[in-house]
Amino acid sequence: MKRCDWLNLNNPLYVEYHDSEWWEIERDDKKLFEMLILEWAQAGLSWETVLNKRENYRIAFDNFDALKISKYDEAKQAELMQNSWIIRNKLKIISVTKNAKAFLEIQKEFGSFYDYLWRFIDNKQIINNFEKLSDYQTKTPISDTISKDLKKRDMNFVGSTIIYAFMQAVGMVNDHGQGCFKCK
Repeated sequence: MKRCDWLNLNNPLYVEYHDSEWWEIERDDKKLFEMLILEWAQAGLSWETVLNKRENYRIAFDNFDALKISKYDEAKQAELMQNSWIIRNKLKIISVTKNAKAFLEIQKEFGSFYDYLWRFIDNKQIINNFEKLSDYQTKTPISDTISKDLKKRDMNFVGSTIIYAFMQAVGMVNDHGQGCFKCK
């Protein structure tokens, strides 16, 4: 079975992620928040590194419960900084609490984080059909717009490149390459 050229076929976890999760439309806000946290964690690193630590993140961050995370205090953040099973970047850990608060505010305003996001793409998945790795984008005008809006809402680690990767991860964008069995 042919898969995207960027995929490390030697990592079964990564293959499973590619085959069953990447670009699939995610409507559950809890899962969307999980993917945001993981994309923030990934900033400056490889997605594969974060994916390999995903279960550790679920444990460390209360199964990505935004309400619980929004109440993390300095003691909890210090505890997370000592957790060798996750990426221990102080700014990223502090930002998770701040971003959880902003996430909850967005849910209140729009009814769900999903509804907030999909209005940026007129509720239609963007489908690209790239032929080669060099065709792939790392950001777009839409990811620029979402990034700016999230920053206005006081979120950190939401640059356009992170947001585009998030859009791919949660199915707003289908970037499976031509020849991949998941390409539409």
